[in-house]
Amino acid sequence: MLDTGDKVPNFNLPVNGGGNLALKDLKGKTVVMYFYPKDMTPGCTTEAQDFRDLIKQFDKAGAVVVGVSKDSVKRHDNFVEKQSLPFKLISDEDGSLCEDFGVWVEKNMYGRKYMGIQRATFVIDAKGVIRHVWPKVKVKGHADEVLEVVKSL
Repeated sequence: MLDTGDKVPNFNLPVNGGGNLALKDLKGKTVVMYFYPKDMTPGCTTEAQDFRDLIKQFDKAGAVVVGVSKDSVKRHDNFVEKQSLPFKLISDEDGSLCEDFGVWVEKNMYGRKYMGIQRATFVIDAKGVIRHVWPKVKVKGHADEVLEVVKSL
């Protein structure tokens, strides 16, 4: 998994609402990039809602919030509409960004092993360098914790 001090790998992927988002589009901005397993699931919905509810404070702190999962753009569009999400969701259907960040991992549920996205959040500075990492996110209170770190940068 990428860590504090690492440079973010280049990417250019589709987002909800059409178009693509590339690393170069985020240069000069503080970015909160959070990886989550799947749209419309309880934990992922709560996490998205928490970031949504704090978006004005993230804006005030000069930070852009971006979510990433392997869901399709169409599924992201539905999720954004249903939850009124004011930020972009990257569709990483081929898993390249998840692989680059090291969040595509083997998971184990009820003794069954499978590959999936480990919920993780990265704060990236204006030069594309990771400044803070939460490698295994617990949803409750997470967005508040991320906001405090962003404010301290």
